[in-house]
Amino acid sequence: MTPTKPKLGQNFLRDAAAIQRIVNALGDLAGETVVEIGPGQGAITRALAARAAHVMAIELDAALAARLRSEFAREPVTVAEADVLDFDFGTASAVAGKRLVVAGNLPYYITSPILLKLAASHAALDRAVLMVQREVADRIVAGPGSRDYGLLSVTVQMYGPVERLFTFPPSSFSPPPDVHSSVFRWRFAPRFAQFGVGEGDFLRFVRQVFAQKRKTLANNLRAAGYAPGDVLAALVGAGVQANARAEALPVEQLAVLWKGLERR
Repeated sequence: MTPTKPKLGQNFLRDAAAIQRIVNALGDLAGETVVEIGPGQGAITRALAARAAHVMAIELDAALAARLRSEFAREPVTVAEADVLDFDFGTASAVAGKRLVVAGNLPYYITSPILLKLAASHAALDRAVLMVQREVADRIVAGPGSRDYGLLSVTVQMYGPVERLFTFPPSSFSPPPDVHSSVFRWRFAPRFAQFGVGEGDFLRFVRQVFAQKRKTLANNLRAAGYAPGDVLAALVGAGVQANARAEALPVEQLAVLWKGLERR
């Protein structure tokens, strides 16, 4: 068979052992509805359909969506020809009667928008196992003090714990990409109430403090419009050194800093 030419940044996973590891990482799927992002030619879809009560495959490519409908016509698989950024996870969860499980090999060029879409849909989601470019996974799972720790790390981790699972080489895919791909698991359990911060306001603050990573927290906050005296007082109140950078602070301390600024 002639390989299908990839579209929309797709590289199809061909490694059977890798596919099983991804599906295994989702845990027990009996009775679960799994939303698969970017099923492509259906390699992971087959493994999911064998274990889950229902698979909702979201495929943007019309030709691939038609092929999937034909191949899985007798399986518990629904194929939605749609952009995942427009997909209504809340409605799908309501129809399923429970929170959804998510799996997917995310297209490299829209990884961050998809992650933000999932974060915004957290109330409808239980857990996700996702494959992304290794360097993106480095940023997602990074902790404070790491050069990879930044806006993406804090944003994703505020919606629940993440853990890197494994990494696959380019040879696991057809056609082989130019990069390694890492798989991580994300359990949706937002932490905003835990830290006493508002979701939208706190994430805007996080964008401000990481606006220019090479600048200090104080400089970024002053550039965002906070008064220098308020910035200094909030830093002292949060136990943060005046010359600290945002990448040094865990989310708990960022929350304390934000609340200190809000009081002023």
